[in-house]
Amino acid sequence: ADGDLLFNVNSDIRFNPRAAEQPEWQNEDNEEFLPTGETSIDSYPNWLKFHIGINRYELYSRHNPAIEALLQDLVSQKITSVAMKSGGTQLKLIMTFQNYGQALFKPMKQTREQETPPDFFYFSDYERHNAEIAAFHLDRQVKWICIKRKVEILILDFRRVPPVAGRLVNMTREIRDVTRDKKLWRTFFISPANNICFYGECSYYCSTEHALCGKPDQIEGSLAAFLPDLSLAKRKTWRNPWRRSYHKRKKAEWEVDPDYCEEVKQTPPYDSGTRILDIMDMTVFDFLMGNMDRHHYETFEKFGNETFIIHLDNGRGFGKYSHDELSILVPLNQCCRIRKSTYLRLQLLAKEEYKLSLLMKESLLKDKIAPILYQPHLEAMDRRLRIVLKAVSDCIEKDGYDNVVENDFNTDVNTVTTER
Repeated sequence: ADGDLLFNVNSDIRFNPRAAEQPEWQNEDNEEFLPTGETSIDSYPNWLKFHIGINRYELYSRHNPAIEALLQDLVSQKITSVAMKSGGTQLKLIMTFQNYGQALFKPMKQTREQETPPDFFYFSDYERHNAEIAAFHLDRQVKWICIKRKVEILILDFRRVPPVAGRLVNMTREIRDVTRDKKLWRTFFISPANNICFYGECSYYCSTEHALCGKPDQIEGSLAAFLPDLSLAKRKTWRNPWRRSYHKRKKAEWEVDPDYCEEVKQTPPYDSGTRILDIMDMTVFDFLMGNMDRHHYETFEKFGNETFIIHLDNGRGFGKYSHDELSILVPLNQCCRIRKSTYLRLQLLAKEEYKLSLLMKESLLKDKIAPILYQPHLEAMDRRLRIVLKAVSDCIEKDGYDNVVENDFNTDVNTVTTER
């Protein structure tokens, strides 16, 4: 239905990518640039195909060919301008491409083998570029070859993370020489080892001591495709009910009140619809990655409360493979609710022939800067998956299957209903 689409597209209307009048899209010549002209949707740039495919239930459909093409664009399109993203604690860059698409660049700060230092608080942890890439693959699907027949196996099959790809960027040619951001440009220097470095401006880790240095001027990073501009598709920001205190000593209410979920379930939008189940999906997603930094989440305003949660900003996942942060699972333990489609998928991924770590490893090999995850991180996901299934099993034993597992399948056609 038209009401389920983020945009109702008339293919006869020409799209101007600068309609949102973003500063980084300004052109001194004020020349007209209409990438599509009066042609069909097929000729739209892939970032625009991604945007017009967003609907009430997912960011992109399971077989949308524009997503693979967009991932290729993220690693191959010419970068025409770069600016620092305002806000946030760590340096992120907004990169604009020749086709007017945009992506958020998170530079490499840690090697694959490094773990988060044990004395770091979750709110001062590094944001990892490879965590952003791995989160996208965990959230979506892969193809898996099973002996003589090709079988499509889904990983979590949520499709709630915007497309992300890894890219090697030339810091001189693709950042310093194309930026008009003087504050960024001024932080470039040549290190004693003769490498190009920069540090930008932010509240954490933006100093000479924490500079990002190339080898000699190549740097790895993740590029996450932008969602539609807020002037075209407003998003609502929600405080996560299970938000941490972000304080060195204080605890959040959910950490001290075992009945906290009962209070949440009486509060809109968690008192009706599917939002509480969306929170449970996000909880599983974050626990598998070890992501403690989910303070807020966003939804598209157009769809009201009956829509999915966008899984944005996953850079603090995959920090520790030697530790499972059980507090991330508290929402599931307290609420004892999960979608049947999610539960069945988790059970499948626990089977030896469809092992989560193997599927993730296979999927991540497609990325240009593979390997993305250190092997112990992949093994940690299998271990955490068993913990999730044990938590659901304990809930079922306590409350009964029908009270825990929400049937989101349409029994007539044996498919997941659109209430996902």
